[in-house]
Amino acid sequence: MTALYHNARAVDASGIRDETWLLVEGDRIVRAGIGDGWREHLVEASTVLDLADRLLVPGFIDLHCHGGGGHSFEDGGTSIRAALAAHRQHGTTRSVISLVASPIPDTIARLREIEQLAESDPLLLGAHLEGPFLEPSRRGAHAKKYLVAPDEEAVEALLRAAPVALTQVTIAPELSGAFDAIERFARAGVISALGHTNAGYEIARLAFNQGARILTHAFNAMPAIGHREPGPIVAAFDDTRVTLELIADGFHVRPEVVRLAFANAPGRISLITDAMAGAGVGDGSYSLGDLEVEVKQGCATVKDSNTLAGSVLTLDAALRGAVGAGVGLIEAVGALTVTPARAIRRQSELGLLAPGFFGDLVVLSNSLDVERVMAAGKFLR
Repeated sequence: MTALYHNARAVDASGIRDETWLLVEGDRIVRAGIGDGWREHLVEASTVLDLADRLLVPGFIDLHCHGGGGHSFEDGGTSIRAALAAHRQHGTTRSVISLVASPIPDTIARLREIEQLAESDPLLLGAHLEGPFLEPSRRGAHAKKYLVAPDEEAVEALLRAAPVALTQVTIAPELSGAFDAIERFARAGVISALGHTNAGYEIARLAFNQGARILTHAFNAMPAIGHREPGPIVAAFDDTRVTLELIADGFHVRPEVVRLAFANAPGRISLITDAMAGAGVGDGSYSLGDLEVEVKQGCATVKDSNTLAGSVLTLDAALRGAVGAGVGLIEAVGALTVTPARAIRRQSELGLLAPGFFGDLVVLSNSLDVERVMAAGKFLR
């Protein structure tokens, strides 16, 4: 299919451009311009859309998601596909599959399944292991019994299981073997993220120097910023190589802190969902790994506790949350597109509205509601 979009208000990390047109041929953007130049390409297009000044943005990229639409990624291929379909209706065109802590053999089996799914679904960007290499006292919604230190045997087994699809691993850097694991993952092309940790500023800084490049859901499951012990958040602010994940759902981080993060790490905030099965469904009872989760009034917690258990967020809602917190539209869109693409080294083909980039596009109303979604040149909505 060849699709021609015109009369759009294009927004990406490079700015806002009125009267924009794009020609998408196959899975790529092949032409772009401003004004009436689109008319020259009418004969090439099988589909023509006049966007009537609606917002046109790159497809959203979610680096951290556990499920949605009533389905959990831990439940295998059918559930993964159903959960991804639910998020794609909300503008998420590319996703990293996040898995909670589980026994290493179970994690290996899930990684192998994700590796197979990624071969047939180019919109699936790989797997993120949020466990098992976490500090138990900062485990959040992860079963304590499955948490282990990252020894060489476990690291090598995980790398063998998914040599292509394993994209990202969250590690608490204070654990025994963590620095060796970060270095080994980096050599294999896998991105280490700091998270679920008690690490202070110095340990975090050393881990970033060792090769870690992401801070998992900044401000959550880690020490807060202190005036004498600035902690891992400030270490991430200070290191321009590091991307900070942020959950802008109104529960994990207050709007004032959302603004603080964007101000202190410009161009390095990646808005994520950290969504579990309840995303796109609503209140009710769900599972996250072995744990029971209750969603009440849009807030997901481990049953009979106040521990947050991911979110029911979708990325279009995250965009509205960030803009509502006072973040500029260009910066907020960048945090859903080019910034996560850069974090996983895909910035040369994902995250911008420009020739050569994938035809991943989202049409938004002026109130930032999703109206149309295209991924790799095919309409999803």
